[in-house]
Amino acid sequence: MLCEKILGKLKDFDLTGKTVEYVDIEWHEAFKRIHRKTTDSGREVGIRLDDSVLTRGLFQDDVIYADENRVIAVNTPPCEVIEVSLEPGHEKYVAKVCYEIGNRHAPLFWGDQENTFITIYNEPMMVMLEKLHGVKAEKKTVKLDFDRRISAAIHNHHH
Repeated sequence: MLCEKILGKLKDFDLTGKTVEYVDIEWHEAFKRIHRKTTDSGREVGIRLDDSVLTRGLFQDDVIYADENRVIAVNTPPCEVIEVSLEPGHEKYVAKVCYEIGNRHAPLFWGDQENTFITIYNEPMMVMLEKLHGVKAEKKTVKLDFDRRISAAIHNHHH
């Protein structure tokens, strides 16, 4: 089965009498045009999208296939992240935190609480953040909410 378009969000579809299958798209795959995946029901799926996905991305509950019996939607599985929070009285360090994360070309998301941020986990990032005065860094496993992203793009970028 070949999927070539993002048809909308799952919430916008009438699912009466239809089977919903999910295909996992990891956070770092969200801006790729071509995928070969298997749905949670074992169906092989080829995904070939146009260039708009390079800036839009492919996220939770995006529908990539629909017919009278079945809908295939994207699932973005949980991943390891660093939740960064600023201790009371150290709010001015928000600029330093955002600079350091951005300088490493890492994706950055708003956290659930005021003065909290989320970035993808890696050990060097964790070590650096733990060294910043007034900053608390905690490793967690969460499902990323791409509507809360701060970064303009979530591409992996290496020098």
